[in-house]
Amino acid sequence: MDSYALLIAATLNAGTVLAMASLGLLINEKAGIVNLGAEGMMLCAAIAGFATVVHTGSDTMGFVVGMAAGAFMAAIFGALVIWLNTNQYATGLALSLFGGGFSAFAGISYVQEKIPERPSFAVPFLSDIPFVGPALFRQHPLVYLTVVFALALIWFLYRTRSGLILRSVGESPESAHALGYPVRWIRLGAVALGGALCGLAGAYISIVYTPLWVEGMVSGKGWIALALTTFATWRPARVLLGAYLFGGVTMLQFHLQGIGVELPSQFLSMLPYLATIVVLALISRNPRWIRINMPAAIGKPFYPGS
Repeated sequence: MDSYALLIAATLNAGTVLAMASLGLLINEKAGIVNLGAEGMMLCAAIAGFATVVHTGSDTMGFVVGMAAGAFMAAIFGALVIWLNTNQYATGLALSLFGGGFSAFAGISYVQEKIPERPSFAVPFLSDIPFVGPALFRQHPLVYLTVVFALALIWFLYRTRSGLILRSVGESPESAHALGYPVRWIRLGAVALGGALCGLAGAYISIVYTPLWVEGMVSGKGWIALALTTFATWRPARVLLGAYLFGGVTMLQFHLQGIGVELPSQFLSMLPYLATIVVLALISRNPRWIRINMPAAIGKPFYPGS
């Protein structure tokens, strides 16, 4: 029974990384911008956050610096695709490649570094409940804050005027511009916020999830987060569900090994990516459903003078 509680706890922990990044990318795409650079932003944020904790001993500073690194890279991406109208897909891929190479170079001297011992967290009283406590109430505060942020994002997007404006920019930027809204600046703000959340996810990996630095440690989570936005049909609640589903698949490999299931480790390691391919293949069978939910202007450049 304890092993299943630990599996649930590990699922929430792993799913939080994907949820943070996916919610950031969802904000981007709601504004009509596709950023394929999530992997690179998360890697740079991971080394920036880890290095900060090594030198300051402060997790909070590590998270702040990680978010700043993600937002800075996203802002550069935003300036290129929003003002210079470079191709969003090519620019995002270039950002991802740059992030992978730069993080590897910057992190050379931090491979053997260690950060202070991780504190343990527990919700008073609730953490002592048998099974439920270890499974749900002994998580890092960011696990719970991610859920709160997802709920706040639902309220923002569908219950506030600002959320309606953001969605209108992603649906019809020409109409939003005609009404006097600064489409380019709104898109840049959405891109920077999305980058900050990807940065927070990257910092969470190197500070909490696996408290160390190793080259390429994001291991494709940025690409899975991109797939999750489509899987969730651009809805925050479904992003959470999908993130925990993929987090569970990721942790299942360790659980199966722990209970003695004899399967090749290579097969178990590829489970999350296999699940991603299967889900995208299933969703692609109903393109009309995707079209209905997808922001109409996603990936399309906007020219204010036209």
